Amino acid sequence: MPDSYHFPDTSPRVRILHLTDPHLFANDQQQLLGINTAKSFQAVLNGVMETSFDYDFILATGDLVQDHNREAYHRFAQMVKPLAKPIFWVEGNHDIQPQMGEILALYGQIYPHRHLLVGEKWQIILLNSQIHGVPRGALSAEELAFLQEKLTAHPERYALIALHHNLLPTHSAWLDQHSLQNVDELAKVLQPFSNVRAILHGHIHQEVDNRWQGYRVLATPSTCIQFKPHCEAFTLDAIPQGWREIELLPDGSIHTEVKRLKRAFLPQFNAEGY
Repeated sequence: MPDSYHFPDTSPRVRILHLTDPHLFANDQQQLLGINTAKSFQAVLNGVMETSFDYDFILATGDLVQDHNREAYHRFAQMVKPLAKPIFWVEGNHDIQPQMGEILALYGQIYPHRHLLVGEKWQIILLNSQIHGVPRGALSAEELAFLQEKLTAHPERYALIALHHNLLPTHSAWLDQHSLQNVDELAKVLQPFSNVRAILHGHIHQEVDNRWQGYRVLATPSTCIQFKPHCEAFTLDAIPQGWREIELLPDGSIHTEVKRLKRAFLPQFNAEGY
């Protein structure tokens, strides 16, 4: 695992753009449940570039591709190039290694580091919650040890943790079976530390700003299909695609806002799964 990435800028405020779950294909005309994921992702990128939010870097929390094709990772890297900011990433359940790491490493804008020292007061710890071949997630003993190591090494810094899978229930039976399976083990690792301020994830294709074990939990809409919350069976939502803007302040507080496209890319609402 690469050493920590230490941003040279020691600005007291840290601004982050969060993108998640684009589900890109090698073929830019291919659709996911009626949505051309390349077009919806490009619309989100265009929306980002039209805002005044001056972010320092980008966190991409998994499911960058849908079809397990190497070319789809090239597509992601080429599409985000105009953002012209460093990108850090974690795996999602639809991603595939080692292809993901190998392809993204070819692009100088995209970094493999899983620990970031940012601003004067913050650290970001990126965790791999992927279980190969299944939708649900878990943090391995190695990932939990890595988390504990970094929190121990930097008690003077507030911490933001990022991963793909959700911790909190969505109150949708079909989706909650695919959440993080070992949340109790994560809670045990975090318990001794008072510097953890928030946990950020994707996976559930919907917005969340809630609390788990006293920690703030944030989820961001997908850039493609949206899952409707509080639904027992698989249900898609008509709400527009989006992204999240995050500002980490030197007192440990977090200002954040979800932004959405003005007009949604609408899916096939009769879909029963994917």
